Amino acid sequence: MARPKAKDLTERELEVMHVFWDRGEGTVAHVRDELSAAGRELAYTTVATLVRILCEKGALQQTTTERPFQFQAARSFEEVSGNLLGDLLNRVFGGSREQLLMTLIDQKKLSAKERAVLQNLLEEQQR
Repeated sequence: MARPKAKDLTERELEVMHVFWDRGEGTVAHVRDELSAAGRELAYTTVATLVRILCEKGALQQTTTERPFQFQAARSFEEVSGNLLGDLLNRVFGGSREQLLMTLIDQKKLSAKERAVLQNLLEEQQR
């Protein structure tokens, strides 16, 4: 029996999505060039396959009908990251946000900037 297609995005798919989230619209060649500039060398056909899979998953959409095809993100960074974080929260921490926060804080000492951001978030929650 064939394994069902995963709805979650893989690490490579997320790399491609970050290019579209940063750039907006682009072609497979644009994505390949940006990944290459960031030190991630992938063949054009590999990037084209990743873009096709992302379209099938509903994460990207094709915006032109003429070659070279243009694509743009169909799902926002906030939507994708929220879904991934929610999945992580449920699978790893049994839904406990407290456990997730404690693990994050215990992993590394918070910088002054991180403490200030956290403090601001907590103050906003109390309003």
